[in-house]
Amino acid sequence: MSIVLYHHPYSRAANTLWMLEETGVPYALRFVDIMKGAQKMTEILALNPMGKLPILTDGATVVTESAAIGLYLADRHAPGHLAPALDDPARGSYLRWSFFAPSVIEPGAMAQASGWEFRPGAAGFGSYKEMLTTMETALTPGPWLLGEHFTMADVIFGGTLRYMLRFKMMEPRAVFTSYVRRLDERPAYQRADAKNTAIAREHGLGS
Repeated sequence: MSIVLYHHPYSRAANTLWMLEETGVPYALRFVDIMKGAQKMTEILALNPMGKLPILTDGATVVTESAAIGLYLADRHAPGHLAPALDDPARGSYLRWSFFAPSVIEPGAMAQASGWEFRPGAAGFGSYKEMLTTMETALTPGPWLLGEHFTMADVIFGGTLRYMLRFKMMEPRAVFTSYVRRLDERPAYQRADAKNTAIAREHGLGS
């Protein structure tokens, strides 16, 4: 099997598993016990010197960083379906929201939750209030970021939003919670969630 995901259900690789389920391509999972520091083993560091998951290999290709993996999978295995074509005007919005998640939502929510002090103009992710308003606008009227067309951007953006809401790191505005509920209803998400749960149980991990 060409595609291998180095995975742990309590890492960002859990969301990458959903990406794979959305593409529908065959893949294999390789469990990396991050609780025991296995992500710092020489073999893993050779693939990602950061010693982090997820890591995806596709033949000789190695991709790290969750958003990058999502964009790679969509372009390579689901072009025109999960990724707008290069000449599609929607491509710009697709890329914007795909990168908004790791570049703005993650650091913005973390800064707010941790009480970091900084000048919003000096931080690339801007202010928390403006971030929330921008996200709310992006998800209105919906149902997806690109309107009626579900894309990998929804997996990247939506997976990040789900995490922030779950751990109470973001204000649960109605448009956010309804969007996540729609994502949760997708068969691919449900398959990925079931697999993550089964793997956690197999390795004796708590809920």
